[in-house]
Amino acid sequence: MINENNLQSEIYKWFNNTYCLKSHNPRAIIFSIPNGGTRNIREAMTFKATGLLKGASDLVVIFPNSKLCFVELKTNTGTQKPEQKDFECRVSSLGYEYHLIRSLDEFKLLTLKNI
Repeated sequence: MINENNLQSEIYKWFNNTYCLKSHNPRAIIFSIPNGGTRNIREAMTFKATGLLKGASDLVVIFPNSKLCFVELKTNTGTQKPEQKDFECRVSSLGYEYHLIRSLDEFKLLTLKNI
């Protein structure tokens, strides 16, 4: 079974190599928001003071057509934490797309819809 880190890596590599290289015109953008993991107290305080937002999506994707999507990644059995659900509501209320993705194939379908 694939874990979330492996899924994120797989999605990032595929999207980056398919739409984000210098040879692509126009170029899309995909980047991660490193909210997870364990940190010492000093790092945690620094990240919080510089804008770390608990519950923010794993990835942000900017498509060439000026469309912006926030992508949360979960395994087949994974569930959103309350902070992630709150982030989804905030993003959606501002008119942006938020997607809960569980596989590379599901992400590819999202991409085809937005390219």
